[in-house]
Amino acid sequence: MTVTVERRDDIAVLTFSEPPVNLYSLQMHDDFDRALDEVAADPPRALLIRAEGKIVSGGVDVSQFHARKTKDDTKALYDRMLELPTRIDELPFPTFFAAHALTLTWAFEIAVACDIILASEKAKFGLVERVIGLTPTMGGTQRLAARAGVGRAKEFVFTGDLYDAATLERWNVVNRVLPVEGFDDAVLDFVRSIAAGPTKAFGAAKDILRHFEAGGVPEATAHTTAIASALFDTDDLQRGMESFLRDGPGNATFTGR
Repeated sequence: MTVTVERRDDIAVLTFSEPPVNLYSLQMHDDFDRALDEVAADPPRALLIRAEGKIVSGGVDVSQFHARKTKDDTKALYDRMLELPTRIDELPFPTFFAAHALTLTWAFEIAVACDIILASEKAKFGLVERVIGLTPTMGGTQRLAARAGVGRAKEFVFTGDLYDAATLERWNVVNRVLPVEGFDDAVLDFVRSIAAGPTKAFGAAKDILRHFEAGGVPEATAHTTAIASALFDTDDLQRGMESFLRDGPGNATFTGR
């Protein structure tokens, strides 16, 4: 298995490892699916995706592209690849990507499909498909544009350059840049702080933002009250209101239900 899941209290930590440079392959994708099936069978309050190794990923196994002999077969491959970030994007709880080092192509496209990207100071990122005459196929272009704007996405894809974590934080792509020393612990501390919150309310926020991405403020506004009112049935909202009235703000303990 190149992809494993470890439970740390209410957090699912999904780790991929395919030495030496964590190249994407269809086998790795299958392993991701099995791991995500495991996560979905017992939903956590947060999912952290991370990599083992000196780098997060050096890219994709290009031989699987070259092995395709027709345009239809090529499209079928790309359709399959696109399923992975789409599946992660649709998860109903907070998702995090930890980038400790170089993060290229498919791994970056997984990162921008997550809700929050945490990067070490030495991390670098790139969509470098131009080197083989291709454009990114796993949604990275459009998800980058959603975070940084169309102009930045064009620059990122057209140049194929590597961009450091500080630059992508300035572009609103990376959420937090953390020191290299103690990076893993700092990531887990941050994820735990979110996982302790009202998980279903965070899922509702994700639903509202999906409507925003689809149709802007009017589209999101049209769905906001229905999404928010559905939280009436959650224990967290009822107990949260009771705690607020009884003990004041900031004293509620949430269970994710």
